[in-house]
Amino acid sequence: MYYIYILLSLKDWRLYVGRTSDLRRRIEEHQAGKTWSTKRMLPVKLIFYECFLAKEDSIRRENYLKTSKGKSTIKLMLRDTLKNKPGW
Repeated sequence: MYYIYILLSLKDWRLYVGRTSDLRRRIEEHQAGKTWSTKRMLPVKLIFYECFLAKEDSIRRENYLKTSKGKSTIKLMLRDTLKNKPGW
């Protein structure tokens, strides 16, 4: 299985989109500060994930979610989760 996941920074409410084949391990790495891209965002919370059978499908989805249209989709999908957050 391949996973796309979204983390929310509880520090500054920024979102991070990532992809992995081992979701549990990857989230633990993020939360432990072992990942350069999210170390400055700690603490982070997993707020969404999707799983795929094909790696290529997960890559395509990750690339889409990192576009401006994809970011709009995230905010629409998770509007209740992100409700009352600064800047949303």
